[in-house]
Amino acid sequence: MKRIIKQQRVSAVAILKTSINGTRLPALDSLLARSASSTATPKNSTQPLPAPGDNMNMQLLQRSIVPTMHFQRSLPRLPIPKLEKTLERYLKAQKPLLTNDVFQQTSKIVADFQTKDAPELHQTLLARDRAQKHTSYISEWWFDMYLRSRVPLVLNFNPFIAMNDDPVKEKMQQAVRAADLTFSALRFRNSLQAGLLEPDVYHMDPKKSDNQKFRKVMSMLPQMVSWYGAYLYKAFPLDMSQYIRLYNSTRIPRQDKDELYTDNNAKHIAVLFKGTFFAFDVYDSSGNILPAAEIRKCLEHILRTSHHNRQDSIAVLSAAERNNWAQLRQQMVNDGNEAMLRKVDSALFVLSLDEDGIQDVKQYCKSMLHGNGLNRWFDKSFSMIVDKAGRAAVNFEHAWGDGVAVLRFVNEVHKDAGNNNFTLSSTGSGSFDPTSHVERLDFGISGQVRVEVDRVMKEFHKKVDSLDLSILEYPGFGKEEIKKFKFYPDGIMQLAFQTAYYRLNGGKTTATYESCSTAAFKHGRTECIRSATNLTKEFSEKICGPSAKQNQASTPELRSLLKACCDYHGQLTKEAAMGQGFDRHLFALRKIAEESGRSLPIFQDPSYAAINHNILSTSTLQSPAIAVGGFAPVVDDGFGVGYSSMDHSMGVVAFHYPSRNGHDFVEAVRASFDDMLAIIQDSATRVDGERKAEKTEASAKRPLDAPQKIPPSQAA
Repeated sequence: MKRIIKQQRVSAVAILKTSINGTRLPALDSLLARSASSTATPKNSTQPLPAPGDNMNMQLLQRSIVPTMHFQRSLPRLPIPKLEKTLERYLKAQKPLLTNDVFQQTSKIVADFQTKDAPELHQTLLARDRAQKHTSYISEWWFDMYLRSRVPLVLNFNPFIAMNDDPVKEKMQQAVRAADLTFSALRFRNSLQAGLLEPDVYHMDPKKSDNQKFRKVMSMLPQMVSWYGAYLYKAFPLDMSQYIRLYNSTRIPRQDKDELYTDNNAKHIAVLFKGTFFAFDVYDSSGNILPAAEIRKCLEHILRTSHHNRQDSIAVLSAAERNNWAQLRQQMVNDGNEAMLRKVDSALFVLSLDEDGIQDVKQYCKSMLHGNGLNRWFDKSFSMIVDKAGRAAVNFEHAWGDGVAVLRFVNEVHKDAGNNNFTLSSTGSGSFDPTSHVERLDFGISGQVRVEVDRVMKEFHKKVDSLDLSILEYPGFGKEEIKKFKFYPDGIMQLAFQTAYYRLNGGKTTATYESCSTAAFKHGRTECIRSATNLTKEFSEKICGPSAKQNQASTPELRSLLKACCDYHGQLTKEAAMGQGFDRHLFALRKIAEESGRSLPIFQDPSYAAINHNILSTSTLQSPAIAVGGFAPVVDDGFGVGYSSMDHSMGVVAFHYPSRNGHDFVEAVRASFDDMLAIIQDSATRVDGERKAEKTEASAKRPLDAPQKIPPSQAA
């Protein structure tokens, strides 16, 4: 990060140091004056502030003194790694996956690439980046990659996040929970649109920066230098550009490349129940959120609606192959459905009211991920799902963002709805009539479209029925225990996956993808942490390799290797978060080569294809608001592994298709945890024993009149 700062307006830091230390410079005063109006409300704000008074507190979830997009202008740009470092990292990641002979071949291909084509491609990339200073070098290509993909969104892109239940039983009624969460979601939106939502900031030293003094100082700084001010407090503002597509947005299917559509002026939500769409405004004519009780009445009216022709449901079409869906959508427009489709497209979000309250946790996870073909609209930026038992989840489309905004949304909305009693304490207007407020969207389905609905539904069920999952809960070994022994929790989790795969697959190591956000940079997306390393392979060999029993490693040796694995994983994580991985850089170089019509050996190398065929696709979710989350494998012979390390337990959800045995995998992960816990505890016992022996020996040698150290608690 220090190197990045040197590349970007170092003089601003000097100005800020002087200002924050108490000497206000005239130049800074004038900058503050000029920026006062521009920092008050983001340009994309379309929602007017409610009138002052008690009602404002109900309309807003937060009232931050630091404007939401305050840091956006001064965020550092995503760095392009040095070419030689990228190729070095690439070969290091390939080494544990390849035989010696294949690795030598790949090394030669990389060496040829480094001396021939790579320098020119790299310089072209640098020039392109210099010409696009408003964004990151990866952003346009990343959007393009998602939007050009023709595979169905379901099971290929859309993940789910399930929220924890509300502890108040009465608030778990389906209509009540849905109304509460909807009301909180609208409060979140109002704060976002008004520029009053707290900016996303990663606090390295929360005691120093996560306080009102920090916020007050930041609010005084002009946007052009605000990031540098936060940096002086060891606080790192994060990119919030993805938030503009959180609400009122959808992915519209088009031939060959889809379109992201947003309409910030719409005031309604779309509701899906038993395959039928409904819509109703959730803002009144004054721009205020409808009382939660009135939202509840609308939802109860929908739940009472008895006539549902499931054959006319078009929801499953959002799960179709994208060109097929684009063609069918155009046919529906031609049949007179354009206005109703636009009603769904522009809705604030889709609220899916499920008619079941599934008790089995595995079936519940599957339902939140893909549903039954009738009650999910996968094109929407996000859909909020509330089942008959009041349990809630979010399913979201991935092209517009990487989950940063969605995770913040889930955390804030869950907390706000839980801390308040919006629906049960609200009465609304006695004259409010939900029957006249709710609009039912009856699509006109032609014979051709109806035939396609049936065909897509059959394909949908064939695919989702083949998906299974296995779940592991491992109590007694969590973040607190791991940190106590000075290990890195994510490193432990990833090492467990490596050892488990090695154990089940005859000593093989496989391509592994761990997603890492690069939101510390303007328009950053993600980088990949390649957690299969030479160290993890060596550890796996010593734990469960062919000669592990005959040549059993000592506990100190295993502990040292375990520590090395975790430390190196921590290094890879920091590099990825700072934009210093290799995957995105190589991706960009490949795109430049493709644009000029070149097919280069490095990208045709089977080793390149293999490392990007991610058998283990992993992502972590950790939040007090989240019960479980997950996603399908990115390849048919792989695992989609969602995991979390809680204070005193570990959790793993592994989705898979029939070619993989999920039960065996999570049991192998359990065995890996057992092994690592035994190593850590045995090492700790040995160290404690050695320390006690040393103390006893030292005490025996100490003269009786030697001065004794005073314990800190007894010192004056």
